[in-house]
Amino acid sequence: MKDRNVILVTTAMLSFISFWRASAIVLCDLASTAYYIGGISEQTIGKAAPWFILGVMLFSYAVRALYIESCSMFVRGGVYRVVKEAMGGTMAKLSVSALMFDYILTGPISAVSAGLYLVGLINTVLPRLGRHQSLPMNFSAVLLAIAITVYFWWQNIKGVEESSDKALKIMGVTTAMAVILIVWSLITLAHRGFQWPPLAPVFSDEAWGWLKGFKGRIAPLGVLGITMAFGHTLLAMSGEETLAQVYREMEAPKLKNLKRTGFIIFVYSLLLTGLVSFFAVMIIPDGVRVSRYSDNLISGLAMFLSGPLWARIAFQGFVVFVGFLILSGAVNTAIVGSNGVLNRLGEDGILPDWLRRPHPRFGTSYRLITLTVGLQILTLILCRGNVLILGEAYAFGVVWSFVFKALAVLVLRFTEPGNREWKVPGNLQLGSVEIPFGLALIFLVLLLTACANLLTKRIATISGSIFTLTFFTIFEITEKMNQKKHALQVQGLGEDHHIDEVNLRQVNVLSPQECALTKPDRTVVAVRDPRNLLPLKRVLEETDPKKSDVVVMIAKLAKNYHLDGHIRPTPDEEILFTQIIAVAEKIGRTVIPMVVPSNDRYYAMARVACDVGAQHLVLAPSVLYSRELQLQHIRDAWQRACPQGKPLEVRIISENSDDKVEIR
Repeated sequence: MKDRNVILVTTAMLSFISFWRASAIVLCDLASTAYYIGGISEQTIGKAAPWFILGVMLFSYAVRALYIESCSMFVRGGVYRVVKEAMGGTMAKLSVSALMFDYILTGPISAVSAGLYLVGLINTVLPRLGRHQSLPMNFSAVLLAIAITVYFWWQNIKGVEESSDKALKIMGVTTAMAVILIVWSLITLAHRGFQWPPLAPVFSDEAWGWLKGFKGRIAPLGVLGITMAFGHTLLAMSGEETLAQVYREMEAPKLKNLKRTGFIIFVYSLLLTGLVSFFAVMIIPDGVRVSRYSDNLISGLAMFLSGPLWARIAFQGFVVFVGFLILSGAVNTAIVGSNGVLNRLGEDGILPDWLRRPHPRFGTSYRLITLTVGLQILTLILCRGNVLILGEAYAFGVVWSFVFKALAVLVLRFTEPGNREWKVPGNLQLGSVEIPFGLALIFLVLLLTACANLLTKRIATISGSIFTLTFFTIFEITEKMNQKKHALQVQGLGEDHHIDEVNLRQVNVLSPQECALTKPDRTVVAVRDPRNLLPLKRVLEETDPKKSDVVVMIAKLAKNYHLDGHIRPTPDEEILFTQIIAVAEKIGRTVIPMVVPSNDRYYAMARVACDVGAQHLVLAPSVLYSRELQLQHIRDAWQRACPQGKPLEVRIISENSDDKVEIR
């Protein structure tokens, strides 16, 4: 085996992030709604909006439980996968079409809001500097929104770890702003006194939609009135689906970290989004709040706090700066989420393979990312900076993706009662049958809200239905075109039935630096059968990720390779790579896969272990040799490959045994 005949598998899908980074990605969407949900909601249901926003934030914890349960069943547990398992491919494509409407609008509404906050601050400061000019609000906001979208397009091209680092920094600054805002607002209320917002919603003419004829017959605090008001504030709960999309990249222990993430984003968004909406109504005078600050509510709140003018202007600048960051971060979240959803469709053979082809340098699905960003920029141009229109339309995708998700998880409770590590609470056991009352109640609330929105949100219903049916039609056509090829690809795969796209890179000299090995303890796991990855699974479960690197090697006959020119994996290798990635994702551990062309499999194992400085070599039992003869082959190969006499622990793992032997 020559040094240069080593091929590394490089893909961003094998990088895992902490629950803090995962929380930051999701919060950049969830917490960012604090900057615009109050103004949008008050324009539709009046000063009662804070109470319904608070109700939505409390209910969001129940919806979050849906995602935790589905992720405990499927690592890639987004809406598409869960709905397909429960109700089939047609319903899955319909649900993900509605979800894509959510993601396509998440970026624009957040980016435009960021632009409006910044332009509003500039127009406030200019007169104080003796300038009587002002920037056009909507036009300037759209230009800034496009710049933000392009910036995060490039960050996502570089990979989720890169973009999650930006999200984490954004949430750090946002936390500082939130603490100052909450404390200062409480001091202001204690100093001036306050009145609670009214409980009864006052619907605007637009808020009635097609129910305008029933205006005098629906009680504001009746079941239908409360459901309508709840639907008009449900936008505060956007971003939940991203939790399922980032679960794939979450490090071990995955489920525990998912629960931590869910709790962090619940508390954070409850305090920030919930409290800010109350503070704005109780502190900012009604006429000024509605006429000047409906599009940049927190900026207005900063200007009406107690204290000297210079301090309020300085804090307003800080609020706008933070708002610009977090709303920009929501653009990143939308790109991350939509990329994950489209990748699920590609894996299932619905989208053409060329759309999922990894970036030659970064390993990301850059074509899918570019497609999403292109649609977002088109939306920005068409909306002309009108946040209310974006918010109304946005609600369609949010609520219907939740409805499909809740129904699918409910159906799976009966069709697949096992295979989950965690369940939504509220279950009654009657003999051998479990009645999921908690799940059923969540689904009922979401369904009633979605139906109310259909009747009251005309813009959302019309635009959302057109978009959803258009995407559904496209998915149907591309699936038919790709069906035969995909059927051939998935032969021999497990229950996921997909092929992961990876890059292959030939290296000149195999070394720890070339493989990016930085931990003191290193293990080489040799695999060859996608149906027998028990040794890899055992190693990933047992080793400490802070101290250990894991290299997964595949030894292949050298005659099958032509190493000149572009390298593409063979169909068998694609299946094996896919299963390796699936094991790594399920456990949440990073691995470094490589292909080693060689005519001597045991020498290839020994040479790789020596070159990367590994202390452990792990493999499955041979079907041709006894364990004693297998160990002898490895011992002879180790003495040839590493004549320095370094110790190597050889571990042979099967279902019934686990043998360890140290050789030199």
